[in-house]
Amino acid sequence: MTDDTTTDRMAVSRRRVLRSAGAISAVGLTGVAGCTGGGASGSGGDGGLEEITVAYMPIYPDMQYFIMEQEEYFDELSATVSGEVFSDGPSIVQASATGDFDVMMFGIVPAMIVMDKGIPSKITAANIQNAMQILAHDDFAAMWADASSGAEAFARFEEERGRKFTFGTFPPGSVPDILLRYWLAEIVGVDPETDVNVTALGGAGPVRQALLAGEIDGTSIMEPVPTIAEINDAPYQSIAWAGDFMPGQPAAVTLMHDRLREDNPEQAAAFVEQHQRATTFANENPEEAAQHASTVIGESSLPVETARRAMDSRASDFITDPHKIADGAQVFSEYAEQSGKTSEVLSNDAMFDFGVYDSL
Repeated sequence: MTDDTTTDRMAVSRRRVLRSAGAISAVGLTGVAGCTGGGASGSGGDGGLEEITVAYMPIYPDMQYFIMEQEEYFDELSATVSGEVFSDGPSIVQASATGDFDVMMFGIVPAMIVMDKGIPSKITAANIQNAMQILAHDDFAAMWADASSGAEAFARFEEERGRKFTFGTFPPGSVPDILLRYWLAEIVGVDPETDVNVTALGGAGPVRQALLAGEIDGTSIMEPVPTIAEINDAPYQSIAWAGDFMPGQPAAVTLMHDRLREDNPEQAAAFVEQHQRATTFANENPEEAAQHASTVIGESSLPVETARRAMDSRASDFITDPHKIADGAQVFSEYAEQSGKTSEVLSNDAMFDFGVYDSL
């Protein structure tokens, strides 16, 4: 989903004057004016943060960031918001070691890694749920439909082709990788280590290229890659959707550093309130949301038409409520520990601060 220009880290700062209290009340935002402390943005007059730094990725599951930036929702906050884009989750994890970011919007597994490293932070919002689809080549999809079980389909493929079915997806321990392994082991009943091949291709860009070139048999991937494959008549189709076999499947989340979450709770709540506002915007205004995604990600990588079609996908299930992904988070936490991404299985108490969202 990204071109070469988005693999570099870029900074986007917003330093606009706060709108008047009357303008804030006109759009129906309750409580935001109180979070400003009556001062201008960045003044620090209320003892809060003068700047909120946000690390994010140019991926569809970070839709709320695109909307908050493009719709100027950040202007409603009492602090300047500075966004820095990263090409992948591991890059944000590495950068987080310096503790520079107040908010990180990325996959739940990288978020777990950050918390496991002892960086004081918790998840305060979900960005999306049920985001993953399992795509398979049309030939295998026919086998899948005819077989009495998924295990039989994979065994038949290996018998006929003389090789194991090959999935190409994100690196081990990533959200797409863990979701795929869970589906294979717990739902289909095959061993992802011995019954199929799971190959790490990198990020969404390499997966997209592999699909368009017909170089893999299937993948676990989020939008807009399935839509891109469909638009380009790539011979792949969805054979499973996370919403069916893991309702509330977590994907991208909003991780908040304690200096914002605990030390400045009013500013933390105001940020999550704008996040919720962006979620509502995405669900009620898909055309405008698609335009914003295309603008921020880059139209050469994500044309507006493609972004708009992806909004209609059942995998484009944007949310803010972190409670909705709590059950799935425990599954991912167990797999993250098993794959060596975290040193222990993190409990929901260790991962989530539901109080920020609940305070709204």
